[in-house]
Parts: sequence; C-alpha cells; structure tokens
Amino acid sequence: MTQIVKWGVLSTAEIAIKQVIPAIQKAENANIEAIASESGKEIETAKAFSIPKTFTTYQGLLEDQEIDAVYIPLPNGLHSKWVKEAAERGKHVLCEKPAALTAEEADEMTSFCEEHNVLFMEAFMYQFHPQHARVKEMINAGEIGEVKHMNSRLSFVLHQLEGNIRMDRQLGGGSLYDLGCYCIHAIRMITNSEPSRVYTIQDKHDLYNVDMSASTVMELENGVHASFDCSMGIAGRHSYEVVGTEGRIEVMKAYVPQLDGEGIIHIEREDGHQRTEKIIGYYYPLGIEHFSTSILNGSEPIYSRESTVENMKVLDACHRSIETKQVVDIATVDNRN
Repeated sequence: MTQIVKWGVLSTAEIAIKQVIPAIQKAENANIEAIASESGKEIETAKAFSIPKTFTTYQGLLEDQEIDAVYIPLPNGLHSKWVKEAAERGKHVLCEKPAALTAEEADEMTSFCEEHNVLFMEAFMYQFHPQHARVKEMINAGEIGEVKHMNSRLSFVLHQLEGNIRMDRQLGGGSLYDLGCYCIHAIRMITNSEPSRVYTIQDKHDLYNVDMSASTVMELENGVHASFDCSMGIAGRHSYEVVGTEGRIEVMKAYVPQLDGEGIIHIEREDGHQRTEKIIGYYYPLGIEHFSTSILNGSEPIYSRESTVENMKVLDACHRSIETKQVVDIATVDNRN
C-alpha cells in the first residue's frame, strides 16, 4: 500500500456530503476515490467533489480492488451487513455511530473484521478535537480536585419526522441510538472508567414507537456518578460538565464545535478563580488522518473494536432499564446468554 489511503464512501448520506468527504479531501494521508449510491445521487456527488469513480451499487464499489478503506454512513440497522461485506473484500472500515443495535451485534461484526485482518473504527469523530485532551490534562493536573460527577447534554429539534430514519425503530431510530451513544462515549472517555449500573427513563413517540428523549443516571466502576440526557425534541445543547471536589470544567461545544473549529472550555474553582480557554481543532480531518495512519502502520486505532462493544453494552443496559423500569447492572446485560 502507498502512503495514501484510497477511500470509498457507501451512500450519499448528509453526514458524508457535509463532513466526511470534505475531511478526506483535507487529510494529508487520504484520497477520496469512489462514491456509491443506490438512490441515483452518485454522479451529482462525484461532480461536486471531483471523485473519480462512481457506482450504482455498494457491492460494486466493494469489488474495486484499488479501494483500501470505506466509510459507511448507512442507517444503523444496515451497518452490520455492510461492515461484513466490506471486511470480506479486504476493506478497512470507518463505520458511522452507533456501530450496531446491540453489543452482541457489535461484537460479531467487529470480530469479523479482525478475522479478516482489516481495521474497524466507529466514527465518534468529535473525540479528535483537542479540547477533550485538554480537559483530561486539567483533570490529571488536579485543577478541580477529585472528580465526583460528570453530566452530558445533547439535543436538537427534529422538525421532519415522516420518512426520517431517526424515527424508524427497525433501523435503529431514537434519541439513545442517535445521541445517547455520544454522551456515553464522552463519559467513558473523560472519566477513564466503565459504567457499572444505569437507570433510564424515556419520552416515547406514540406513533413511531421510538424514544424522542431519554435521561440516564449511572454509577461508574471508579465510583464517579454520571448522568446524561439526550433529545430530538428540545432546543440544541452540546455540552458536558465534569465536577470535582475543588471545581468544575464545562465544555460548551463538546460534540459540535464552532464552524471555525473553536472549542470553548470554562473552568470554575472553589477558590473563586475562573478562566475560559479556546482551542482550535478540525476534528473530522484529524479523525480521518488518525484512522488512515492506523491503516498505513497496521496499528490499532485510538478507539478500538472492544471500546465499541463496551459502549453498546451501556446502550443495551439503558434500553433494558426502560423496559423493566429498574436499575440495571451492566454485567448482567449480555444478549448472548
């Protein structure tokens, strides 16, 4: 393989058009070589981005031996099928989040990639913004004392419900799958600990039978308490807060930094000291460069397949808690038993 990863994209989904294809073009070690669409938009997209190859089927793109890696932004319920189709043909896979609908499915599909000697990474691209590394640096330096609590908020108003895949239960719709996965990921990343128990409530849409909003409290293995709420029906919020014995840190645009790449971190200490730090970072190109480097070096990406499975276990527990209306121990949630 050359020192440039040749990428293909399966579908002309909005996230691919607005974020990932431009990111591949900006990345120093990646080229966008092919686009596939089964909705007839491949030629239009190829012209807009000067993509050399177009395919009218996903299978056609996967058969192209010149493609090294693929990005899969298909509906959640279709990820497993196409991840395995790609791996079987030797393509490394960047898969949109959430990777699967259950931890069992995530384990199966990522193990399949491992067995076929291809890398897999779930596309939590926000994690590559340097503001999160700075937060961990602050925590490790003891700036807010011992961390005791973390909370996360992620929401937006979904205006068009009819025909929207976020409202399709069979394809993995609902606020927990679409937004809650981010909150869980951030809590695990920043606290460096796994949740052990969760309790979740939801606001369900009666017609579509998906959770429009969900709120969760959890206990982590290191004793930290955490909470998050996510919603597709209330005003936009994209932040998280880490609270310690001597202060707190708030990341204002945790999941959606400003268009200019600016992240904003605010810290308040018990001694009255306050400050705000602004950090620039274009996290989509950084994420593409990271995964492309992993492919070129044959190294494990920062977000491993095991981490994907662990994140899905927490989502499984949240759904189980909604069903049972009880606190759920994550260790007891194993769909394979």
